[in-house]
Amino acid sequence: MLLEAIYHRSNDCWAYGYNERSVHVRIRTKRADIDKINVLYGDKCKPWGDMKVKQMELLAYDELYDYWQAEVDPPYGRLAYCFLLTKGEEQIWFTEKGFDKTMPKEHLGCFEFPYLHPIDLQSPPDWAKNAIFYQIFPERFANGDKSNDPEGIHEWGDKPEYRNFFGGDLQGVIDHLDYLADLGITVIYFNPIFEAPANHKYDTQDYMKIDPHFGTKETLKELVRSCHERGIRVILDGVFNHSGATWPQFQDVVKKGPDSAYYNWFHIQEWPLQVVDGIPTYKTFAFEKTMPKLNTSNPEVRDYFLQVGRYWIEETDMDGWRLDVANETDHTFWREFSKAVKEVKPDAYILGEVWHDGMKFLQGDQFHGVMNYPVSNAILDFFVFQHEDAHSFVSKLGRYLARYPQQVNEASFNHLDTHDTVRLLTLCENDKAKMKLAVAFQFTFIGAPSIYYGDEIGLDGQFDPDNRKCMIWEKQNQDLDLLTFYKKCIKLRKDHPALISGAFRVQSAEKGSSLLVYERQEGEDHLIVAMNASSSSSLVTVSLPDGVWKEADMVEDGFVSDQNYEGEYKAELGPYRFHILYKN
Repeated sequence: MLLEAIYHRSNDCWAYGYNERSVHVRIRTKRADIDKINVLYGDKCKPWGDMKVKQMELLAYDELYDYWQAEVDPPYGRLAYCFLLTKGEEQIWFTEKGFDKTMPKEHLGCFEFPYLHPIDLQSPPDWAKNAIFYQIFPERFANGDKSNDPEGIHEWGDKPEYRNFFGGDLQGVIDHLDYLADLGITVIYFNPIFEAPANHKYDTQDYMKIDPHFGTKETLKELVRSCHERGIRVILDGVFNHSGATWPQFQDVVKKGPDSAYYNWFHIQEWPLQVVDGIPTYKTFAFEKTMPKLNTSNPEVRDYFLQVGRYWIEETDMDGWRLDVANETDHTFWREFSKAVKEVKPDAYILGEVWHDGMKFLQGDQFHGVMNYPVSNAILDFFVFQHEDAHSFVSKLGRYLARYPQQVNEASFNHLDTHDTVRLLTLCENDKAKMKLAVAFQFTFIGAPSIYYGDEIGLDGQFDPDNRKCMIWEKQNQDLDLLTFYKKCIKLRKDHPALISGAFRVQSAEKGSSLLVYERQEGEDHLIVAMNASSSSSLVTVSLPDGVWKEADMVEDGFVSDQNYEGEYKAELGPYRFHILYKN
């Protein structure tokens, strides 16, 4: 055994409460080095002889390590535990003290999860892991109210530019809610809708007012109410890391300097305010002078934005917040923000824009999930850019799955493109088969999938501003085949509990191969997915566990074999094609 590779600690993603009854315990070992691991566990206040044993399961793996997991139930809330690792004839015990050839004789020195407190649990709302998100950039989705159009708007569908407007608004969304309901989405995530000068609205001017070009508070209330009637939830974008330069509080600083009551609401480094060699003398988002960074450690600033966080839920009954540039705002603020929001709406969903490892935000006191860019980039690298083989891809996924608690992975916001990236169809160089393959994986992997508006009807686009084109509403100009495919993906996910909270197991992912076969299973619901991420056809052989299996209807022409399969399934997968089988 390579002891140097073995790792565990009694917190973060290594030991955590999964629900009010169960604790998940994980351990890391060298890849393919250990045959079996048992966890010995019990209550530290009971006799040592009452300890129970449970065999751990292989949760995931990457290029270097295996990650093992066991779910245990501490009957009195307390948990003492240690590990017995087996390799061939060799066995070794692992406790908080280290490694030992002999079995511990007492609880003292074992690892300890002191107490399972329900209040400390990371508990995403139940609806989040079942969500099908749909991201809307409000200015470009639909113009439903011509009376609130900005001056000089461009004709709908013209080329988007950094500073032009097209008149998209909240009424336009209301007018197309039946379309979204028919598509099957269950949550709308809006880019910012509060008053701001830019078309993207990330330079907020008034946090307590809907941008007049989008509508009013009453329009938002009607929108949320109409969404809820259709079983659709609404989350808004909160820009609390920085304000816009036109925000009255910042303008007061511009005019009065250190004499302003709001001087310490920002990070002013030098007065007077100016830009020197492209860098403002006050802290900002990036070095953008129109977005001064907020001092959220200031109690007045904190209180103001806690009020904002509560206000829009209380006023409109909306369902949560997506938090912009969340990783650059202090944890103390986010803890108070989370508490304030949950007091108003206990099942509100709080999503942070964190592009990297977000574990520090995901321990139950801040966010429920983060925008899952690492998984998104891995999917694109394998299916779209073909930078790696199936083995490397699965290794990346294993590392990411082991990074967070299981309930976090289940409720993660899994996207393939957003307003900050090149659109998926453009990344695929307009190859719809390649795009469909990536989307099929997105919808059959762990985490809640998100669709960027228009992807489902063939909207393309390079980086901002081209990725923020106007939505196409004329059916003759929509890609209806792609739309049908998205509907099938959504229906498949809704029909199979295994795709929501089932285990993810890899059946085949060889080095040098573009063939990937994996399983999702939750109780009796069991699916197997075979994918070919290659420009050439490949023969795939799938091992079918006991039972009768059928092929899911995901093919483009609507035809699917009604044949039953048992034991083994063989098929030739064309370039960028996939087959999904389910236990009948």
